Amino acid sequence: METELAIATNRLTKQFDRYVAVNQVELQVEIGEVYGLIGPNGAGKTTLIRMLSAAEEPTTGEIYLYGDRLLRNNSNPHLKQRLGYLPDDFPLYEDLNVWDYLEYFARLYYLKSPHRRRRLQEVLELVQLTSKRDSKINTLSRGMKQRLSLARTIIHEPMLLFLDEPVSGLDPIARMQFREIIKVLQTAGMTILISSHVLSDLAQLCTSVGIMELGSLVESTSLTELYQRLSLQQIIITTLGNLEDLKRELKHHPKVEEWEVIPEKNSLRVNFSGGDEESADLLRSLIHQGLPIREFHCTQEDLETIFLKLGHKQVS
Repeated sequence: METELAIATNRLTKQFDRYVAVNQVELQVEIGEVYGLIGPNGAGKTTLIRMLSAAEEPTTGEIYLYGDRLLRNNSNPHLKQRLGYLPDDFPLYEDLNVWDYLEYFARLYYLKSPHRRRRLQEVLELVQLTSKRDSKINTLSRGMKQRLSLARTIIHEPMLLFLDEPVSGLDPIARMQFREIIKVLQTAGMTILISSHVLSDLAQLCTSVGIMELGSLVESTSLTELYQRLSLQQIIITTLGNLEDLKRELKHHPKVEEWEVIPEKNSLRVNFSGGDEESADLLRSLIHQGLPIREFHCTQEDLETIFLKLGHKQVS
C-alpha cells in the first residue's frame, strides 16, 4: 500500500450475524490530514473507527496504517502504541484527581520519569486544565471532562488520533475550545480522523471528509473539492427600489437559476451557477441598468446543506 497514506483500507467489512455494519469500505487518509467522518446514526462510523483503532476485528478486508498492516494479534506492537482512540462513551474515574488520572494512563503506556512528569504538564497546558491538576474529576464541567479525556488519549504522543463524537453534548464555548486543541494537534503533525454530527465544527476543522450511508462510504474527498462540486453559490441581493424590477433583470442572466424572496429585507436569495467573474458581471449589469443595489453578498451552501442533499439522493 502507499506509504504516504496514514490510513488505507481494502474492502473493509464488518458483519454482525446478518447485519452488515461496514460494507467494503475503501478509505484513504493522507498524513497530516484532519479527516471528518459524517453520516446518520447507524451508518457504520463508530464500527469503522473501532476497526481502524484495533478495538474491533474486521470480518473481511485489510487495514494499513502508514504502510503497515494492522492486525489485532501481537504483530506490530509499535504501531498500536502510536494510536490514540477516544470513544464517545469512555468512562472517567470520578474519584481520582486530574493529575493522578493522567499519571495512571501514562504509566500504562510505560512513560518513565522525568519524561512522564514533563508530558503530563504539557498535555494539561494544551487542554487548559493546569489549574485543575489537583481537582477531583467529579467536580469538573462536561467540557473539562472531555478535554481531560483528550489529554488521556494523547498522553503517549500518538501519530494517529481517532475521535468518535468528541463534542457531543458540549456547549458552543466548550466546542470552540475543543476545536482549537485539535488545530494545535494538527499543526504538530498529528493525523486525525474525527466523526461528529456537528457539521459546522467539521467544516472549520477538516481538510477532507467522508460520508457514510448504510455501512458504505458514498463520498470521500477534500472539503475544497466537495464545495466546488456540490455547493451552490448563492447571492443575497438587496435593492432600495422595486423587487419586480430586480427580478426582471435577473431573468436575462444565464447563470441565475432561481431565487427566493426575503421580504423583510427587500432582498432576493439567488442560486447562481457562475464563478467570481460571472458574479462581478452580474453586479455590473444590474448597476448599469440603474437599479439601486444596496447589498450584493456572495455565499456558498454549507456542509450541512450538502450532506442533506447527498442523503436525499441516496434515499431517492
